[in-house]
Parts: sequence; C-alpha cells; structure tokens
Amino acid sequence: MSYYFAILGTQDNPLFEYEFGTSKQGGDGVARFAEQARHMNQFIVHSSLDIVEEVQWGTGQMYLKRIDRFYNNYVSCWITAGNVKFLLLHSPSQPSTTNPSRASTSIAANPESPATEEAIKAFFTEVYENWIKTIMSPFYQVNMEVKSPVFRSRVVAAGKKFL
Repeated sequence: MSYYFAILGTQDNPLFEYEFGTSKQGGDGVARFAEQARHMNQFIVHSSLDIVEEVQWGTGQMYLKRIDRFYNNYVSCWITAGNVKFLLLHSPSQPSTTNPSRASTSIAANPESPATEEAIKAFFTEVYENWIKTIMSPFYQVNMEVKSPVFRSRVVAAGKKFL
C-alpha cells in the first residue's frame, strides 16, 4: 500500500508532507503511486477537507476514520484539539501475481478491513503524540511549517511500525 501523509494547519495550509509505502509483511517502504497520478495526491487530500468539516462537528472523536474515497484511494483523518488536520491518503497495492495467497491476507490487500483501520489509528496516535511535543517548542508558531528532522524521523518510524 502507498501512503501520502499531510498535516494541514488551521488555515488549510500544508505544515508537513511525507510519502511512503508499506513496511509490514515484506514491504520495502517505497510509495508505489502511479507516476501520472502522483501529482494528484495533494489535490485529493485538499478536496476531502469539505467532508472533514462536515464530519468533525458531528462527532466528538479526534479520529474520524476513513472519510473519503477517490477512485481507488482512501482518505483517513485525525483532527487535533487546535483544529490541525492529519490526513492520510492510502492507495491499496495491486494484487501480487507471484504469490496471491500472501497478498490476500495482507493489510494492504483490503483497505476497508478493521485491521487496517486499527493500524491507521495507531499511526495517527503516535504521530499526534510527537506533534504535541513538537508544537510545545517555544520556537514553534501556529501554522508554521514543520521542518524538524527529528519530527520527520519519528513519522517515518511510526509509518514503519504500524503501516
């Protein structure tokens, strides 16, 4: 499965972006978005913001689960108390022709499964904990882009750990 993770500020401005692939069950961690569709990732994520705003007021939860679908791509969302949005675009990998039994049991084969939802929620929870630590810095200002290599490495580690 390929992932595009974006953190959007209170003014819907991008604060952080990261693209990666699945690392579980033999994945190499490289995103496999189609080259002609790669430039659409930002558009898909930003187009789901209208749905986020509708859903966020109807629930008291931070994790909004899978909120949008664009062709074969899914968007999951986490909203912080400060109205910063974590959006994860996930695109299922194509079924493996070399070993179809392995592909059918993997999380990447079924993006709508409860196991996938739990993995994404765990990823968001860990990133949120690191986000709180990052924004507590006296040098951070609201809606400022996050350029910290430590934060990036922790997002990478969370992606490898859960997705």
